[in-house]
Amino acid sequence: MATLTVIWNFSLSPQPADAAAEKLDAALSRLKTALDQLERTVALKLEDDLSSAELEEELAIMQDDRGRLALDLDAALARVSALEKARDEVLRRLDGAGAGVAAALGAAASAVRRAD
Repeated sequence: MATLTVIWNFSLSPQPADAAAEKLDAALSRLKTALDQLERTVALKLEDDLSSAELEEELAIMQDDRGRLALDLDAALARVSALEKARDEVLRRLDGAGAGVAAALGAAASAVRRAD
């Protein structure tokens, strides 16, 4: 931060030079305090702005991820549905094959009994 140096060689009032210098020093001190506070406030504002920008960026990333995950979930659910249909078809065919085997075994058993 730049330092402000003021040199007064004249007095506006009939005060002694020491009293005027003290007032000037007090005013400069208040000015320095105000400038320090301003710098802190600006730094906090910049930090908040950066934090907000980072949060907005993070939100955008999360929204992209959410969209991608929703698509992945839809694809997975479609795959599960296709697999369930295939399973049901296999079970239906196995039941039919099992019934056919049972019928053939039953017919063979009947033929064996008749042959005896």
